[in-house]
Amino acid sequence: MNYEELLAARNEGQKHQVMQPIGGFYREQVDGKWRCVVDIRPELNQNIAFLKALQAECEKNATLIDKHQIHFTAVKNGDGDVERLELELGNYQTFEQLLMDNPAIVAEKEFMDTVLESLVEATSYLHSQQLRHVCYSPKTVFVRKGDSKALLLSHGSFYHAMSDLNEFYGDDTQYVAPEVLNGGAVDDRCDIYSIGKFMLSLYDQSDLPLEYRSALKKAVSESPEDRFNTPEDLLKSIQKRRASFKSLITLILVGIATLVCVGLYFEYFPETQPVEFVKPAPRQPTDDLIDDGFDPAELGVTSDGDSLVVDEAAQRDYQAKAEEIFRKKYEKEADRILSKIYNKDYMSNSEKKFLSESESTIEELMKSQSELGEEAGLTPERSQLIATEIIERITNQKKKELGGTNSRGVQLPDKK
Repeated sequence: MNYEELLAARNEGQKHQVMQPIGGFYREQVDGKWRCVVDIRPELNQNIAFLKALQAECEKNATLIDKHQIHFTAVKNGDGDVERLELELGNYQTFEQLLMDNPAIVAEKEFMDTVLESLVEATSYLHSQQLRHVCYSPKTVFVRKGDSKALLLSHGSFYHAMSDLNEFYGDDTQYVAPEVLNGGAVDDRCDIYSIGKFMLSLYDQSDLPLEYRSALKKAVSESPEDRFNTPEDLLKSIQKRRASFKSLITLILVGIATLVCVGLYFEYFPETQPVEFVKPAPRQPTDDLIDDGFDPAELGVTSDGDSLVVDEAAQRDYQAKAEEIFRKKYEKEADRILSKIYNKDYMSNSEKKFLSESESTIEELMKSQSELGEEAGLTPERSQLIATEIIERITNQKKKELGGTNSRGVQLPDKK
């Protein structure tokens, strides 16, 4: 194969198309410069509804002033129909191409956070313009080479009037909200669903980080009412869960360090005066304080015959009662969970084994907080605050109990 044939083969390889709902995306060389283009699918150029929608998007595209928006110029044929979109100068590639070239990039620090944050920024701007992207997939989300910030090109809300959306989105229907495919409304929550599906696809070959799991599970709920209302809510949920996770990790690591120091102290400076160890009395089970019946007056809501009257004092009493119920139940549950790792027999094992169990213990504590807080009718913020206080108190109590024994399990007298 001579040089000209090699060059032609390379150019042909560069024209490998990635199918978008509206057409094929590829790179071509024009006058010695590489340009990214999208060739409109020929069969769509026979669809009047599509042609009107494409014309509307071409006009709107020029007015979208956002760093995550790829702008383009429409190229028309002799009949005046748009047959090609020429993208603004830039070395663009889809996430599908990015992951094929470098699948390990999802494991890089900050990569996934950057992708999600840029998607939230782009989507929030589109929603402010009354637009929805509808289909976030590895084929329809772009990046510039060398960058990880997401870019968007063509938006699905322009084409919602198409008669067969399943055919329009083709292989990407799995990334489109069910209500959209069924002819339902296109709103902000359909984008939440699609973003969730897109983020899950990036972790198809690796483990999903702990803080992403519950948030993305909620984002891809079949019912729109069960999803987040805005992209910002999705991002805040992940950031909040990450902050809670870091706080619990820090608390446990401090506890480990304290126990190691105490253990070393009693190992190298043993006391010779033994006393009989008295086992603490077992906790008595608490009764469930939630009544079977329901009286609106307990919530501070009464009626004067024509309207409802809210008694703020009664509402405060109800809130205090709910917090008391949550405290008692969560204290019992946290004591049970933390006892798995804070006990004499377990702490005699290696520190490595103790650390290996910390993640499952943290997740169990957070799950219990969420379930009991919802059962008691508390907000997540309030239940988290009370739970953190209880965990810290029980942890300190167990450290104190463990700190009062030497390596042989004999209680030592207090120093005066």
